[in-house]
Amino acid sequence: MGESAYEQDEAGRSRRFQALALPHLDAAYNLARWLSRNQGDAEDIVQEAFLRAFRFFDAFRGDEARPWLLAIVRRVWYDEWRRRAGAEEVAPFDELRDDAPLEGWETGGVDPETLAIRAEDARHVQDALRRLPVEYREVLVLRELEELGYREIAAIADLPVGTVMSRLARGRRRLATLLAAYRGERGAASEPASESVVRAPGCADDRAGVGGSNQARRPSGRGSGGRFREEPAADGGAPLRSRTDGRTTEAPDEL
Repeated sequence: MGESAYEQDEAGRSRRFQALALPHLDAAYNLARWLSRNQGDAEDIVQEAFLRAFRFFDAFRGDEARPWLLAIVRRVWYDEWRRRAGAEEVAPFDELRDDAPLEGWETGGVDPETLAIRAEDARHVQDALRRLPVEYREVLVLRELEELGYREIAAIADLPVGTVMSRLARGRRRLATLLAAYRGERGAASEPASESVVRAPGCADDRAGVGGSNQARRPSGRGSGGRFREEPAADGGAPLRSRTDGRTTEAPDEL
């Protein structure tokens, strides 16, 4: 017995959706992972986001699919955070407004020592990014890792372009401050008389066998399939809210 016209239409709709959405699955997971900082939460967020996207696929008008999908991912995350957080207050924005260029991102120099230093710096960049408040972290991830334009980020985050630029500036400023603190501590650690473990305040130890577990990661970035070469660790960073099931979630400073 052949398929009904409805079943054929649904099968065709499913194929069109998969062709449109699946190429952006990694980007969706990466954003969910950075927002939630929890692998299980990220997987749940992406699953719910793709279900919503399929449900409302007929409303998609053929614009860029990636910003459309990432906007749904972000909305699912914030809906879930609101559900968990209820009416609890969240911390306000700080008043940092100055942008600051990040140092040490040059591409020259290929000797092994230089490459080793860069790899170590990149691990601390990732750690510092993970510690930023979520409203800074999300725009930096979308801009620097997903390489989206200001208008695309504004559409995803449902913000004016000016607010996106302001958050990027503040986020970069905070990131640069964290990295400057790390550089100062690394300089102190290089002195022969020093035997102390050097780490940024509030960070997990990056060295295996000292303190806790080894949480060092490769530089964040997009691999050949679009996914980060290593996923961000789920510990450390901004204040976390505990859940009865053992997972954690972060309260965004401002929605």
